[in-house]
Amino acid sequence: MKTRITELFGIEYPIIQGGMHYVGLAELASAVSNAGGLGILTALTQPTPDALAAEIRRCRSMTDKPFGVNLTFLPSRNPPDYPGYVRAIIEGGVKVVETAGNNPEKWLPALREAGIKVIHKCTSVRHALKAERIGCDAVSVDGFECGGHPGEDDVPNFILLPRAAETLEVPFVASGGMGNGRSLVAALALGADGINMGTRFVATQEAPVHINVKQAIVAATELDTRLVMRPLRNTERVLTNAGVERLLEKESRLGSAITFADIIEEVGGVYPRVMENGDMDAGAWSCGMVAGLIHDVPSVKELIERIMREARQLVSERLSSMLALQH
Repeated sequence: MKTRITELFGIEYPIIQGGMHYVGLAELASAVSNAGGLGILTALTQPTPDALAAEIRRCRSMTDKPFGVNLTFLPSRNPPDYPGYVRAIIEGGVKVVETAGNNPEKWLPALREAGIKVIHKCTSVRHALKAERIGCDAVSVDGFECGGHPGEDDVPNFILLPRAAETLEVPFVASGGMGNGRSLVAALALGADGINMGTRFVATQEAPVHINVKQAIVAATELDTRLVMRPLRNTERVLTNAGVERLLEKESRLGSAITFADIIEEVGGVYPRVMENGDMDAGAWSCGMVAGLIHDVPSVKELIERIMREARQLVSERLSSMLALQH
């Protein structure tokens, strides 16, 4: 399947594995790339730029296909060593970077000079247009359904994607709610050039997370995510658990007076406890509504081949037969 995204990134299928904290490691990224998609390492999961450099080398030893690195720019009093991470990406020969969070404009000249393509994650059309304007090569458009941070506009993909198609000139992928062949065909019909999947890739054999995490996603329905940190305007969609319900109770009780310090127990240091140790009630961890469409834990190769098979069947059988009825 050829789209502007497959051409831009040199991949076989228009399927990208989004950057995910404590999930985007070499095991998963290489498996996605080997299966024809674009695997993504998560830079800030690595404690230092040297550690990221080592992870890039490890991923390259596991695949000869293109893969990328996610670099999220967070507002912080003590920011990570972003120059060091960018240097590790460039020196590691990575050719795709997925940026997220704050505006990546100041980092684009160095990345562009190194021949790196940049895809920026956006939760609104206005942010996508800004990404296009500052020189990003592509955009990941994240609808309200997505796990992680959906922004504050609450616009689902059935509106957001065609709005992006109306206004953007650069290629874009659909993120949020993507999990099967129907997702891919729908995204393409709504104007996207591919899909970005996060939660669906967590529930795969190669995802380097505790089996409890994968089982929790399979057991969940589309009704089992919650929005937390809304009063702080840092909204995150997470899978409900005892820690999340404690957090929501604090938000309800404290209202607009709540501070990050009030919920640190439910959000600080949670990812290693969940992803590595399988402590499912530790606190808030990102999960999309697409969990309701996830019923198994296949290999990455099986998943991507299934998505492509379903997509082709939908187009060649269901949709083409409907068109044939018009004649």
